[in-house]
Amino acid sequence: MEVDDIEQNLLQQFSCMGTTDHDVLISQLRKLVGDGVNESTASFFLDMNNWNLQEAICSFFEFQSTYKLPNMTLIQDVTIGEGESVPPNTSFVKTWKVANNGDDRWPEGSYLAYTGGVNLAMKNTVCVRALNPGETADISVDMNSPSLPGMYESKWRMATPNGCYFGDTIWVILSVAEGGTLALTQQLTHFNALGSVTPNTPPFNPFAAHNVATQHLPQDDMGS
Repeated sequence: MEVDDIEQNLLQQFSCMGTTDHDVLISQLRKLVGDGVNESTASFFLDMNNWNLQEAICSFFEFQSTYKLPNMTLIQDVTIGEGESVPPNTSFVKTWKVANNGDDRWPEGSYLAYTGGVNLAMKNTVCVRALNPGETADISVDMNSPSLPGMYESKWRMATPNGCYFGDTIWVILSVAEGGTLALTQQLTHFNALGSVTPNTPPFNPFAAHNVATQHLPQDDMGS
């Protein structure tokens, strides 16, 4: 049985149930992948994936088949990096720079999916263009900070069109605080734009010799 044989809508329904009952999760996994999987095997894959049903199913099929999942690695946080805080109830854009560090092109229809923690976005998935081997891209998600100060974590992963996760887990680790540095960063960016100079034009220096020479100097009332 291949991953494509799974009814994706049914898989998503089970994944969204949110149950933590291990017996129920084992039963759901066996129902989706086939009765040939015993309870011990189902429990193994669920435990390996922190009892996340969708991740456990993808791991099972990856193990059972010769299908090779794509590769993805996180290069850096472009926005909302370590130590940066955001004021409450503030819209912002979280951006990661990622790369295809594998040997194969990502399949068309790959997407970034919210998989755990606090969902700071208004949606659970973001479409991502297919990257060639060695290619990089910035992935951005519109988010909004919670109303209460504190630390918040949101977990995201790349997924194939049929829902199998691949590559590094990427995070949003957000500090929400009154007067967060995000507001200051936005102000500085605005001021820099206003104060930008025309290319190839040196900045004005009020103490340069040619400026001093052209200044009007008052004469001494007593004479010299």
